[in-house]
Amino acid sequence: MKDTSYKKSGVDIEAGERAVNSIQDMVAGTHSGNVLKGIGLFSGFYELDIQKYKKPVIVSSIDGVGTKVKIAELMGVYDTVGQDLVNHCINDIAVCGASPLVFLDYIAADKLDVQVVSEIVKGMAVACKESGCALVGGETAEMPGVYMKDNFDLAGSITGVVEKDEIIDGSEIKQGNVLIGVPSSGLHTNGFSLVRHILFEENKFSIGQHIPEFGQTLGEELLAVHKSYLHLIQAAIKTHLVLGIAHITGGGIVGNTSRLLPENLGLRINWNAWTLPPLFELLQKKGNVSFEEMQKAFNLGVGLIFIVAESAAEKILEICKLQDESAFIMGEVVNL
Repeated sequence: MKDTSYKKSGVDIEAGERAVNSIQDMVAGTHSGNVLKGIGLFSGFYELDIQKYKKPVIVSSIDGVGTKVKIAELMGVYDTVGQDLVNHCINDIAVCGASPLVFLDYIAADKLDVQVVSEIVKGMAVACKESGCALVGGETAEMPGVYMKDNFDLAGSITGVVEKDEIIDGSEIKQGNVLIGVPSSGLHTNGFSLVRHILFEENKFSIGQHIPEFGQTLGEELLAVHKSYLHLIQAAIKTHLVLGIAHITGGGIVGNTSRLLPENLGLRINWNAWTLPPLFELLQKKGNVSFEEMQKAFNLGVGLIFIVAESAAEKILEICKLQDESAFIMGEVVNL
């Protein structure tokens, strides 16, 4: 009878340990004095300075980067999806008025590649440090039979804090308020299944193909890092003029912004207020995609929307300009 081991079944415990060892310094580099213990325990420990808050509310979110991981695999570039993951999660809580505190990641694959894991975590660490967020732990999992050869998946969860009376929930939005759009850096982390179908399956583009309109290769354009809007959001909400903020992810501009609106209110979008970036033009043309479908699947070049009173629009636009963002008025709130 042959000896049987976990490794022979496809799971290499030692590889997982090597992956953890390879990222310890990067993880520690995101820690502040609030993090009580380093990596290696069963949980991450973060001491909340409650003296800074009157009524602190914990805000949490969890997300992934979808099939953008397939682009990373094709390119052999993995740090950018690590940044994508953190920034997406940070934006999701920042639009509620929260500041990020801690981040946790989950990396699963058919077989762990220590170098790939290290690159992903390197990207996470970069994004965490830029936003003052501590990467306090995570999980790596080898799951042969669940994931195909050389495939992996990525998810992350974030926890932040906001004063109870400073939560931005859209409850004060009214008819006549205006929408201020802030550009995206590309697709961000949504719509990649449709993108891959259009570009690689239907039109046989190659990942390394240089696209003149992009000024770079197709793969480089598709891997553009999901922008973090944290610092812009924090600068804007200090004015106490912001009534609602939408992070434009899956579901598009209307789908995400409508979630903020009180009952009996809707949106009037001026779709000509900005120029559609070349990537979206290429996808619409090559995929023969209706504009209605484009609106549902993609952010169309808008990654964030502020909702403010018309009288406050100029001030918020000025703040965006100071943050080097070319924001623009793109619509208004209307009665249904």
